[in-house]
Amino acid sequence: LIGRRSEEMQQKTGAALEIKKILVHNMKKVRQGVDQNLLTDQWKEIIEDDEIQIVIEVMGGIEPAKTMITEALKAGKNVVSANKDLIAEYGKELYDAAKEGSADFLFEAAVAGGIPIIRPLKQCLEGNQIDEIMGIVNGTTNYILTKMFEDGMDFTEALAKATELGYAEADPTADVEGLDAGRKVAIMATSAFHSQVKFSDVYTEGITKITAAKERGNVIKLIGIARNTSNGIEAGVYPMMIDKKHPLATVRDSFNAVFVHGDAVGDTMFYGRGAGELPTASAVVGDVMDVTRNIVWNCTGRIGWSAYKELPIKEFADVKNRFFIRMQVINEPGVLAAIAKVFGDHKVSIERVIQEQAKAAKAELVIGTSAVKEYHLQDALEELKEMPIVSEISSIIREY
Repeated sequence: LIGRRSEEMQQKTGAALEIKKILVHNMKKVRQGVDQNLLTDQWKEIIEDDEIQIVIEVMGGIEPAKTMITEALKAGKNVVSANKDLIAEYGKELYDAAKEGSADFLFEAAVAGGIPIIRPLKQCLEGNQIDEIMGIVNGTTNYILTKMFEDGMDFTEALAKATELGYAEADPTADVEGLDAGRKVAIMATSAFHSQVKFSDVYTEGITKITAAKERGNVIKLIGIARNTSNGIEAGVYPMMIDKKHPLATVRDSFNAVFVHGDAVGDTMFYGRGAGELPTASAVVGDVMDVTRNIVWNCTGRIGWSAYKELPIKEFADVKNRFFIRMQVINEPGVLAAIAKVFGDHKVSIERVIQEQAKAAKAELVIGTSAVKEYHLQDALEELKEMPIVSEISSIIREY
């Protein structure tokens, strides 16, 4: 992409860009379209070269990326990264190194691929008090759920298709268990709320237990959500049931979409390709061009660590959500009253109850709750599971 845009880049930034070295593990591997003379397996050839002003890191993982980025920043080299794993846990340490070296550290590609979201949060929307970010930020799981919803595939079949098309890794755990999305939520929340949120602060729940991607005509999506409330920051990733008329319900395949709510701007939506070679390259090159301008104007390091607040992180058990519950119960008088009493005893308010099927011995109940604390609902469900009148709780999913 840099080669394709080289002439325009010089006009846009005021400087020409030259790729000088590419660090690799295997020097013998032939890389199509890459000049073999650029390759090196010696980090010192990069870190000790004073002509190299920008380092792009796309290795992923914690080490050796953390050590290399830290060394580069402290040496005054500007760094552009796509490493969500690292930034979600060690963002402050990397910014401290950037401050020491008066260098830029940019990472637009770490969240939502080619969709601009970090720069809008840190710059364009800086005049707002942002209180919520939510959306679909993992293309693999969204592709799987799309196939389950539209084509009636089960989870295993949809995952196999995602792997075949290259959307899912050989080990898809980080995607399907919500870990990848959780890291992205941590980075976005830190940028939006100006208070550090680490990956370990984000509750994560994946899609492996989802048997169908729709319920009563509504769509089930893996949603990442962060809220800045008066009692602390809420951050989580979990499947949610969304009204089919909601814009997120129409986000298909590997596309991503993020909603941001600010007190001045209201609701904004960012939508596009959340992964892939060129969408990711688009974000990386955008950061490289930003750094280049800063070098030309001698103002690198101007936007540093912005998490100047120390807001509490709310325990997920205290987070409130609305729930959709499907259960099989004994079909006899008094059952509904007994179930309602258990919910009431645990401070769970019921909004609606529908009896969908009734056979000779059993009936199926669908219950929708008001927004209730997670631990109140879990306590109620544990008691219900022990009651003889409840034969099965077959579905529990949060509603947006």
